[in-house]
Amino acid sequence: MKRRRSLSLYGSLLAGVFSIAGLAVAPTASAQQCLTSNATNTHDGYFYSFWKDSGNVTFCLHSGGRYTSQWSNINNWVGGKGWNPGGRRTVNYSGTFNPNGNSYLTLYGWTQNPLVEYYIVDSWGSWRPPGGSGYMGTVTSDGGTYDVYRTQRVNQPSIEGTRTFYQYWSVRQQKRVGGTITTGNHFDAWASYGMNLGNHNYMVMATEGYQSSGSSDITVGGSGSSSSSSSSSSSSSSSSGGGGNKSFTVRARGSVGGESISLRVNNQNVATWTLGTGMQNYTASTSLSGGITVAFTNDGGNRDVQVDYIQVNGQTRQSESQSYNTGLYANGSCGGGSNSEWMHCNGAIGYGNTP
Repeated sequence: MKRRRSLSLYGSLLAGVFSIAGLAVAPTASAQQCLTSNATNTHDGYFYSFWKDSGNVTFCLHSGGRYTSQWSNINNWVGGKGWNPGGRRTVNYSGTFNPNGNSYLTLYGWTQNPLVEYYIVDSWGSWRPPGGSGYMGTVTSDGGTYDVYRTQRVNQPSIEGTRTFYQYWSVRQQKRVGGTITTGNHFDAWASYGMNLGNHNYMVMATEGYQSSGSSDITVGGSGSSSSSSSSSSSSSSSSGGGGNKSFTVRARGSVGGESISLRVNNQNVATWTLGTGMQNYTASTSLSGGITVAFTNDGGNRDVQVDYIQVNGQTRQSESQSYNTGLYANGSCGGGSNSEWMHCNGAIGYGNTP
């Protein structure tokens, strides 16, 4: 039997909506709005995207996070509602998904630097993506176990045009339609397999179809960030230069537990924490001014540190957006890279200056 083309291709082609001139962009509205032409925009507080190449699709935007779809005689199509940017969220969704043939229901998104296309798949039709290749392990989250895969697209459409990039997959072992998807659990599990994400672009709860027919009625919602993790252990903290009018939150975890990190301002310690394996928020304050760093100080064995972001007086500074990282192991050496959440060696990530 001839093997079908992976649905991931038209997931990639959806991204081309962002870079191909001349596609329709529908106006923002809160009333029901049905689309038959490719479009991306916001509707009643949610980002949406819709793409097809040929065939019959009616994609309707309803109030809040709800959308409906009906398709037949289609080659490729994908659409959904969500957020731009995406990121760590506790995503709740409900509804119906009725595929006749090849289709799936997935939380779908992109990151940049590195460029990654990702899928958290809860249900599918006649074909279970991504086909078995690139298996990395499993992650247990939200009452189910997902198989984790990494695949690669070579010279294919993306949100940055034609590129070569990785796809990250979490595919639920048992199908479901409706429930909670804690994205941070998947992101952390992917990172433990060396599958690091970049700066988040959009993320939608999508229906996809390939040479099939069907319908869906999906409502999506959720909180702005997730503090859950697939595993956790105890952590501790100490402070030496704390107290003052500048507040800090450092969101971090260790790979095995027991890793030590220090928040420093102007090369002076503000606080030191011993990490667990679950993402946690660590807080401190100081009156010091100057350059801000988070340093990993006890590398050894399998100890590594992942710093998701820091907040300075409520302003978020993402680790992957920082060019100064002396703890990342890349290009064959410690300090050989930048723009990453990870420190594999003793070193530090720099986050600019205090306000």
